[in-house]
Amino acid sequence: MSTQNALLTILVEKINNDTLVLPTLPAIALEVRKAADDPDINLNQMGSVIEKDPSLSARMIKIANSAYMGRSVKVNSVSQAVTRIGLRQIKSIATALAMEQLFVSKNEVVRQYMEREWTNTVAVVGNAMSALQLFTQRTRNRELSMDTMTLAALIHNIGVLPILTEAERHEEVFANPTFLEVAIEKLAGQIGASIMREWGFGTQFADIAENWRDLAVIPDKLSYIDFVRVGAAQAGQLEKQKDAVMNLAVQRGVIEEVSTLSSDEFKALSDSAKQIFS
Repeated sequence: MSTQNALLTILVEKINNDTLVLPTLPAIALEVRKAADDPDINLNQMGSVIEKDPSLSARMIKIANSAYMGRSVKVNSVSQAVTRIGLRQIKSIATALAMEQLFVSKNEVVRQYMEREWTNTVAVVGNAMSALQLFTQRTRNRELSMDTMTLAALIHNIGVLPILTEAERHEEVFANPTFLEVAIEKLAGQIGASIMREWGFGTQFADIAENWRDLAVIPDKLSYIDFVRVGAAQAGQLEKQKDAVMNLAVQRGVIEEVSTLSSDEFKALSDSAKQIFS
């Protein structure tokens, strides 16, 4: 058995036996998500939750003062930041900041992959958010929400984490780009769906994590996965399928024409959105 097949076999066996160790979302993110889902929560109460974590507090203030929020007056407290950002986006942003902590490794090869995957994820998020903003401006269709779009793009490739973690456990054999690329392409979707179910994110996010690479999976109605695919293709994650993704996006009305993604407006919106997570 080749080393490449050995890694796939180990991962598949662990998936089938339900023994693959899935990443755990940090406690502060879970607490913020729970608070955001409480219909009775107010901005002051949410501020108190965020203030429990100094790092999260600092990042929220930074985001509130970013170009993405489009305000010239600076905020200098968590309560002001929460008020500016709003409860809905707080949930996605807190999840993103917590997820970033998961993309770390002590092995040099795996660490490079972790950094690359997080950088790619941020690029996909920025592109997908930008595409949705332009779509909303053009069509006045507000059925898709920006906060859900943000979260969908953030988790689209979360399945790479257990693969990279497994490679780190057997770094002398598996911490090799050739093996990792194949394992990620073949198994990341299935594993990502398992993580979404484990985190309690629901079917919608599990479907995105599992199927964003598979262009045979096309929802009846325009969906978040359409924007994730555009974001991923624009970020270089679907190079072999990029033309097909773009043609499908035009057909389904995600974008009016492919040249939209090369416009200064698209780039400015994408860069502004990426500031949130970098």
